Amino acid sequence: MSVVLGVVVGVMAVRLLVGASRDLLHSPALERPNRDGRALPTATGVLAVAAVVLIEAGRSVFGAFGVGHARGDTVRVLVLLACVGFGLLGLLDDLAGTHADHGFRGHLGALAHGRVTTGVVKIVGGGALAVVLVSADRAGVSGARVVTDALLVALAANLTNLFDRAPGRAIKVGVAAWVPLAVMARGDSVGVAIAPVIGAFVGLLGDDLHQRLMLGDAGSNVIGAVLGLAVVLECGPTVRSVVLVVLVVLTLVSELVSFSRVIDRVGVLRRLDDLGRGA
Repeated sequence: MSVVLGVVVGVMAVRLLVGASRDLLHSPALERPNRDGRALPTATGVLAVAAVVLIEAGRSVFGAFGVGHARGDTVRVLVLLACVGFGLLGLLDDLAGTHADHGFRGHLGALAHGRVTTGVVKIVGGGALAVVLVSADRAGVSGARVVTDALLVALAANLTNLFDRAPGRAIKVGVAAWVPLAVMARGDSVGVAIAPVIGAFVGLLGDDLHQRLMLGDAGSNVIGAVLGLAVVLECGPTVRSVVLVVLVVLTLVSELVSFSRVIDRVGVLRRLDDLGRGA
């Protein structure tokens, strides 16, 4: 029940923030054209991050008064750090990035020519943050395992961002990936910690689908990073290794193939992708 409550609270918190931020979201500084050329507020994934911060603050205040846990456990703190850190990196790319360089090849190619793009900042910053996240409170874990787990988190963040090419798609992919994790975690600390994050993004799904806002990297990166971190914290070495291989393969494929084209050509994927979408 704690997981369900966490999702519901996440939805309610982000809807409150959306309602309170209507004027701010339509500031010219935040508007960008979407795939159909419509100017929409971008980087609105930061509202989901803000919702999670508020929820964790509330948990801490109630805990201080003896309601619930007196202190946030390590898992909740790590999830919060992942939200804030990857949210900030994504926000930088949303507001200062350009479309001149694409994918790892594009950004690393730019770096080879002496240009530091926002994508490079995300790669380096996201990798460093992932190392911090997977190293915390895990005494005895080998150096090689830390590196591979950090790579898992960073690639999960990047891959979810690659799916954010159509309204609602990144959130749908995130929720689909969350379901087996939620079944596995049930009501343990990992399941409870990530529930408000998922709820917050579900609360943005309707606006995203109907093209009233765009998550931006500030949202899609967060979804992927939190799910990747949950895999690291919840699953054993074998499962983590399998997930890492899948992420590596999909990342390499993305450099050669457009996921959007694949989705458009596969009927069942196209129908799921279009589900709930409207003008």
